[in-house]
Amino acid sequence: MSAPLTRTEAEDLLYREALLIDTQRFSEWLELFTPDVEFWMPAWRDESTTTENPDRELSLIYYKGRRNLEDRVMRLTSGLSTASSPLPRVVHQVTNVLVVEADEAAATVSAAFTCHRFDVRMDRTDCFFGRYEYHMVRQSGAWLIARKKITLLNDTIPTVVDINAI
Repeated sequence: MSAPLTRTEAEDLLYREALLIDTQRFSEWLELFTPDVEFWMPAWRDESTTTENPDRELSLIYYKGRRNLEDRVMRLTSGLSTASSPLPRVVHQVTNVLVVEADEAAATVSAAFTCHRFDVRMDRTDCFFGRYEYHMVRQSGAWLIARKKITLLNDTIPTVVDINAI
């Protein structure tokens, strides 16, 4: 019988996800997600409320399914997108990891993040910060991300923000 997700296991997964993004190992990063993953960054409706339904309301980022994330990664890394070439240098700091709820098959995890980004093309540094909410599931003995919600707290974005900077 499997045990519920521990905080240490959750931290390892979130730290690994950050490292894979920071080092542009996107193929390995994609393997952390279930095929039907929901990857969502809602917009702010007003000063204190985010949008609640990505199908009916504005989102800053929304991908349903790993295939859509794979397509985004392909566009980021192909060199065909002038806005993404060269890719910015990023470093993520993930903290305050908390397993909110867990059993043997699924878990809800919360964390805070900061991402420092240096855009080589524009010679500019940006800092994004916010909160992550994850729904994780155990598949074939491994914990995978089934849902990732990113609440960007400083949403006055000076330029394009993409999956590698949040």
